[in-house]
Amino acid sequence: MPALIGIARMAAESSSLDSKRRVEYFDLAARSFLSKCANEKLPFRWTINPYRGCEFGCKYCYARYAHEFMELRDPLDFERRIFVKQFDAGRFLDELRRLPRGEAIALGTATDPYQPAERRYRVTRAILGVFAQTSGLRLGITTKSQLIARDIDLFSEIAQRHFLSVSMTVTTVDAELARALEPLAPRPDLRLSAVRKLVRSGIRASVFCSPILPLINDSDASLDEVARAASAAGAQGFGGNVLFLKPCAREVFFPFVEERFPQLFRRYRERFERSAYLRGDYPEKMKERVHRIRQRYGFDRIEAQTEPEFWPRDPQLSLFEV
Repeated sequence: MPALIGIARMAAESSSLDSKRRVEYFDLAARSFLSKCANEKLPFRWTINPYRGCEFGCKYCYARYAHEFMELRDPLDFERRIFVKQFDAGRFLDELRRLPRGEAIALGTATDPYQPAERRYRVTRAILGVFAQTSGLRLGITTKSQLIARDIDLFSEIAQRHFLSVSMTVTTVDAELARALEPLAPRPDLRLSAVRKLVRSGIRASVFCSPILPLINDSDASLDEVARAASAAGAQGFGGNVLFLKPCAREVFFPFVEERFPQLFRRYRERFERSAYLRGDYPEKMKERVHRIRQRYGFDRIEAQTEPEFWPRDPQLSLFEV
């Protein structure tokens, strides 16, 4: 085999931190914490992922490809081999210092920042602690876990200094279906309870039904149930995105559909075997359906965020001079 380089070499040299029945945790050196986003269509320029891999084991997870950069080719390694990044607050501060005011950062794009590892290793909380000392950025956090409510104290401080928004993913309110799709993720009601706590604490929180799975959770009734629950929890936004399947995700998702929804397997195989993205008018139909549901519950009338109290007024002002 050729010599490993870059992140693959770093992963191979990582020491084991702990192991459970089905998961092993590794200590991973981190050259940087901010990663530049190559997709210009997304509403953020930078991403932060405190961990590599995610224990929740969602059957549709697109991020499994991230382990391939470490030469871990088994798609199940993504949920069985979790890498905990070594966090250095000083180096992270230096990275933030180089960003201009108003830059958008997404936390949790390729791994859930509040997966089970966070209860022990607290890398996400350490990152938030740095944001609580700075100002002038736009920070979005995505999760499926009620553990996010643990950090309300830090969010309250961050919201005074940055534009902050939290997105809770709720694919379905059907607990049985959620357990099948997202085996180790918290129940939908626990996620919605966390949304309620965040909103009551003054934190802007939205609910996203993502992914929308054809003939599984895409009916008006199913999406409406999620939106109704989001509205009852006080969520300030609602949305949804259609499923896409990278090759590594298909290796896990196809067998799952064949076993759980055998009547749908042929359709899924025909539509995703040659392309990661659905073609035809289906994506646009789902976009229109979500839009109607947003209108139904008033999510299209949510007021814009007000400027944080400690937002830097001078564009040249350092993030730390507030």
